[in-house]
Amino acid sequence: MARPRQLAIGALMKMDAKKRDKAVFDLEPDRRSVSLHWNGAHLGLTVPKILIISSDTGGGHRSAAAAIVAGVQRFFRRDSYAVRVVRAIEEAHSLTARLVRFYNWMLRHRQHWMKYLYWAVNRFRPETRDFFYRRTVGYVRDLFERWCPHIVISVHPLTQHGIARVLKELGLADRIPLVTVVTDPFDGFWRGWACDDVRLYLVASDEARRQLIEYGVAPERIKVCGMPVHPKFERSEWDEGAARRARQALGLDPDKFTVFVNAGWIGGGNIPKIFREFVRGDLDVQAIFLAGKNEKLRAEAERVARAARFPVKIVGYTEQIEQLMRAASVMISKLGGLTTFEALACRVPIIADATTPPMPQEAGAARALVQRGAGVLLTRASDIVPVVRRMMEDARYYASMRAAAAGLVVPHATQRIIEEIAALLPHGAKPSAETL
Repeated sequence: MARPRQLAIGALMKMDAKKRDKAVFDLEPDRRSVSLHWNGAHLGLTVPKILIISSDTGGGHRSAAAAIVAGVQRFFRRDSYAVRVVRAIEEAHSLTARLVRFYNWMLRHRQHWMKYLYWAVNRFRPETRDFFYRRTVGYVRDLFERWCPHIVISVHPLTQHGIARVLKELGLADRIPLVTVVTDPFDGFWRGWACDDVRLYLVASDEARRQLIEYGVAPERIKVCGMPVHPKFERSEWDEGAARRARQALGLDPDKFTVFVNAGWIGGGNIPKIFREFVRGDLDVQAIFLAGKNEKLRAEAERVARAARFPVKIVGYTEQIEQLMRAASVMISKLGGLTTFEALACRVPIIADATTPPMPQEAGAARALVQRGAGVLLTRASDIVPVVRRMMEDARYYASMRAAAAGLVVPHATQRIIEEIAALLPHGAKPSAETL
């Protein structure tokens, strides 16, 4: 008869990822291994621990962290693991939390100020300053001492330097690899991404690789893997049949050209103005408007939509954005790195907001979209109706945009990222043979 521990292990491995996450992990006295308990049974497993450093400055870093977690759950070639995501900038100190709120306020209300913020951050390099380090080091030290991981993954440009400094001060720099997944897909991004103490950089493109080299990163520490897009956006069944079913599930006409107006996670910027111009058009379309976490914008969009000459579905914040993209024929959006590549993974062409010049870290994506034919830069809100009309009426033009969208994406990017991360985990993090 099987022992209770063996039965518990077998049941655990048959669980789906969400249920498995509810198992209890206890830190062993050596602080380098984790004992796993489930349903009252001690499983005796030593599991790899992965710490992901992120921040909710916009939605892209959050999406990247979620994509890596999902990638671990789907592609990790081990029976068990522990992953923790922290919003390090917000959680580290009240001052840095206020700065995050200010950044998001600017994204929503003063998007044209972002170029000045970009200049200031690259000029004064707050991520390297003792002023901020002294105020956040306690949080980072406590994080490592309570949950000492086998590997640290950063998906934010302002976290590498502080994390690396703490690892060195704790004598862990040689034992715990620091990996950075750059969430800006092309060149022109924040200088903060570059840090001498990062073991491995995973980037989306050759352009991003060249930018890091220009910033002083050694070429041998950089690998091109593609963007960390959640696996739910990469599934092969994304075709016209899937689009029809997605529209029907949303209560829309399954056969009608569908425009997805995406105001982003924060909900704001120039997209509301473009939406107001769009609904004035006499177009044979239907639309989805995503207001994100901005309830005021959602109410305003509902009011504006009542005057539209075509059906408009208003959506607030949702974790199922892939359903909206699956239903879309085209997406109108700000050029966020992750959002852009999620749409491209779904083969959805993009009408990118350029009514305010793109932020410097987004300029490379803007160039790539236009040069490769996967999108259009909208420099005037009043041009939105003729831009959409051309896509509707010129079938060859629209088909070429869909093909170009698919061509911009590195296939299986998230799986490649997970494989690179797994290669850096110590062999001792595998499950103990005697407990299986």
